[in-house]
Amino acid sequence: GIGGYDRIMGPNGQAQYAARDLADGCHILLRHYDHSYVMPGERFPRRAATNDAIDRDVCDSPHGHVGASTFATVGEVFDPKTNPGRKRPFDIRKVMRSATDQDHDVLERWYGMRDAETAVVWDAHIGGFPVCLIGLESQPLSRLGFVPADGPATWTAGTLFPMSSKKVARAINAASSNRPVVVLANLSGFDGSPESLRQLQLEYGAEIGRAVVNFKGPMVFLVISRYHGGAFVVFSNKLNPSLEVSALEHTYASVIGGAPAAAVVFAGSVRKRTLSDERMMTLQQELDRAVGVERVALRDRLTLQQELDRAVGVERVALRDRLSKMKKVVHSEKLREVAEEFDSVHSVHRALDVGSVERIIPASTLRPYLVDAIERGIQREQSRE
Repeated sequence: GIGGYDRIMGPNGQAQYAARDLADGCHILLRHYDHSYVMPGERFPRRAATNDAIDRDVCDSPHGHVGASTFATVGEVFDPKTNPGRKRPFDIRKVMRSATDQDHDVLERWYGMRDAETAVVWDAHIGGFPVCLIGLESQPLSRLGFVPADGPATWTAGTLFPMSSKKVARAINAASSNRPVVVLANLSGFDGSPESLRQLQLEYGAEIGRAVVNFKGPMVFLVISRYHGGAFVVFSNKLNPSLEVSALEHTYASVIGGAPAAAVVFAGSVRKRTLSDERMMTLQQELDRAVGVERVALRDRLTLQQELDRAVGVERVALRDRLSKMKKVVHSEKLREVAEEFDSVHSVHRALDVGSVERIIPASTLRPYLVDAIERGIQREQSRE
């Protein structure tokens, strides 16, 4: 009645779940215990019985039209034919649900946390094992309330913003010494807008790294789309030996993505390619030729310098306008060209070669791989005690 969850504790992340009344609160608590309760003398929550096949192919799970994304099945999200370059938006919750046990309900934590919508945290079961499942929203989301001029107009896909970084770090810390963490990652990095930096983006991003370093238990980080930028650092397997980093086929993994690499690192190369493009050179020659011919003809017929300058100026402006428009088109093409070249070299296979990724698996084996990785992690953790 006083707006405790709706206005205060939900939006700022203090309240993990919303309860309609006291009975609903008790029900949520018992559901939370299903995922997190550890019997005295035991290390992890007990494995639950499940009738969902361990080797079920998640590609057959439905996706449908959700927000900005439209795929018939989850398999189309991972298919390079229907989603080339993994650039089309998709609903991360559909992918997360396809991997979890279908006969166990999931419980979402911090659902109402304001400005943290790009991070999704579930209490779930995979192969009967209780886990903290984390996903990163992979479609653009509208912002609520006032939007500062120096910040992003929307929450972009695969990006961590200050509050979503805080949410992810909190989720990892909460699961430490309790149950495994599984991350289904489509992460292009952290937002670097002035607003995000002002809202402690660097601090909250570092909190994820510290949470990974301090985490006690198995952690599985599976790249389902992209793995770039700061995410490549804070979720590095160098930070914690219990962190297993793997990737699906046809994904992308590098310190910097192809598009930002083309725009920043290889800007000079893009500029040279643009200026040497045949269309640009043809227009430039036409501009030079037209201005020169016009100047000679006018000098033969006129003696007034002002008329000469005026006529040459009109022709020059028209051609320069065409040249400017063509330059934008060609520059965009060359950016994409350089980005694709960079991605082809700095592929997920190169990340595998240098040890940043431990294995690459087909999408059809996503669920059995996760179950196996969780089980191996639990056995490894128990053998250390």
